Amino acid sequence: MSQILIIEDESVIRAAVERLLTRRGYKVSSAESVEEAEQKYDLQSFNLILTDVRLPGVPGTEVIHRAPGVPVLIMTSYASVRSAVDSMKKGAIDYIAKPFDHDELVLLIERTLKQEKLGRKTEVLKSELNKSYPVDGMVGKCPAMQEVCRRVTKVAPTDSTVLILGESGTGKELVARALHEQSLRKDAPIITVNCAAIPETLIESELFGHEKGAFTGADSARTGLIEAAEGGTLFLDEIGELPLAAQARLLRVLQNGEIRRVGSEQSRLVDVRLIAATHRDLKQRVQEGEFRSDLYFRLRVVELNLPPLRDRGADVVELATFLLEKTRKQLNRAPMTLNQAAIDTITTYSWPGNVRELENALERAVILCEEDLITPDLLAIESAHSADSLTMSASTPSGDLSLEAYFRQFVLENQDHMTETELAKRLGISRKALWERRQRFGIPRAKKGAS
Repeated sequence: MSQILIIEDESVIRAAVERLLTRRGYKVSSAESVEEAEQKYDLQSFNLILTDVRLPGVPGTEVIHRAPGVPVLIMTSYASVRSAVDSMKKGAIDYIAKPFDHDELVLLIERTLKQEKLGRKTEVLKSELNKSYPVDGMVGKCPAMQEVCRRVTKVAPTDSTVLILGESGTGKELVARALHEQSLRKDAPIITVNCAAIPETLIESELFGHEKGAFTGADSARTGLIEAAEGGTLFLDEIGELPLAAQARLLRVLQNGEIRRVGSEQSRLVDVRLIAATHRDLKQRVQEGEFRSDLYFRLRVVELNLPPLRDRGADVVELATFLLEKTRKQLNRAPMTLNQAAIDTITTYSWPGNVRELENALERAVILCEEDLITPDLLAIESAHSADSLTMSASTPSGDLSLEAYFRQFVLENQDHMTETELAKRLGISRKALWERRQRFGIPRAKKGAS
């Protein structure tokens, strides 16, 4: 229920408006002056403040400064353009002139409250985005990532073109978003385009737009993604896959700041900041004639190299902890931690899919976890070292077994002299998980040694 504060010194008007809004389902409070309102209430607790301009003591517009962030509607008996403009300049969301129609007032309040609710949702979404993409401090303390962070801080406020290099899954889009969010263009859009995901026959139309009748099926004119990024940032992921014809058009954007839609004879000026990324070796692509050398040099004004996860040392544990917390919140699960066996598995695995693979493994683990500990079997990744770290038996299974094969062999070889609790502990899983895997793999319990 929305809470509304009415500040009006004329008791008849104040009572009438209070009754009107109460009947409409609002929770209404009232005061005769700004000072009284401030003494009686927490002004920040209201969703809307409706105030007269002329009040005892300070004018009603003063509440705008005393309740920052709360929308203020002004009531005035002086329906002049000047009084309206003065109120709006001071920060009022809108005004209404006395005497006003009750339906008009209700509509104005409903519209204002919808805007206020939308604003709060936007702030929540921004907050969640910052949690998912910590652009002000990317996770990682290894020297390579610290260098990336330093370069992001330096280049973000400029309009310089940036080329981000790194294996698939290393977080190139995260870096692009960090560059955008720390730039002067942060209030404008960032448009992300995966060049490898768009068919070659459509890439030029998608990027640069087209005119009606430019080709079969072009029934109407269409704005391209570059134009859609006007005033903001265009992030071209996998730019190494861009066809040569589209490369020539893109070069014109970088050189002259203009585009020409497919089928048009007229050029249009655009104001966009370009960030590109690829896992390809662009130098080699240039040598092979698959990538224009002039475009390559235009792109690499500033070059950022993201290290693969296997080269980031202790960062992997810090990153895993961060991603685990993020994932369990997204899935609305209780707090969870990684047990030591899971940490050992994570630190010894090579992570060919990099951060994306780690995130997927943790999401799978959170979904399957029935307690508060993440164990190696829930991660479902293979690590030769994990088998060695789990066993206490002299007859250690071969290190090149899969985790499933290792589990089967370890249980069969040790269940005669170990309890179920000991087996589960050595495997780094719960007794319930041990029982479930026995059922799945068809491994009966020993007739003796169970507890």
